[in-house]
Amino acid sequence: MARRSDDRQGFFAVFEHLDSTVDACKALRAAGYKKFRAFAPLPEHHLLEDGLALEHSPVRVFTLSGALTGAATGFGFTSWTSLDWPLVTGGKPLLSIPAYVVIAFECAILFGALATVIGLFINAGLPNFRRKVAYHPACSSGAFGIYVPVSAAKASEVREILTSHHPAELREDQEGFDA
Repeated sequence: MARRSDDRQGFFAVFEHLDSTVDACKALRAAGYKKFRAFAPLPEHHLLEDGLALEHSPVRVFTLSGALTGAATGFGFTSWTSLDWPLVTGGKPLLSIPAYVVIAFECAILFGALATVIGLFINAGLPNFRRKVAYHPACSSGAFGIYVPVSAAKASEVREILTSHHPAELREDQEGFDA
């Protein structure tokens, strides 16, 4: 379903300083806007934590669950192998857990790494089949940016919020992008 140009609108503000970008993000969140994107030339934890109010990445849960699954698989595989093909020598027990720790550790590392990659792809939304969002080349060479898609009825409020934080440049897109 195509959007009409009078239904949606987008604003892209380019800021020279991180503080003004974070303040603009806070003002947008305080006004009730949640679906906006921030751009930075390098990873900035102030922008992520303070400006966008992002919490910790859920990828670490994927890593933990993959590592625990791998360790259980390693212990299970070696135990099953020892019980299925017993090698009784010198009165030693069939299940010798200390000998299986190495295999369980290696399986934990392997499964944890694979789960981390899968979690990264899931949480990053890759592959991305959605429309491209707006981007400004200055955001790759030292400037910070915020892109806010809004309805045409709220466009003046967003314009006022962004201009109150003195952006170096403010672009309006009549078509709007999905963010």
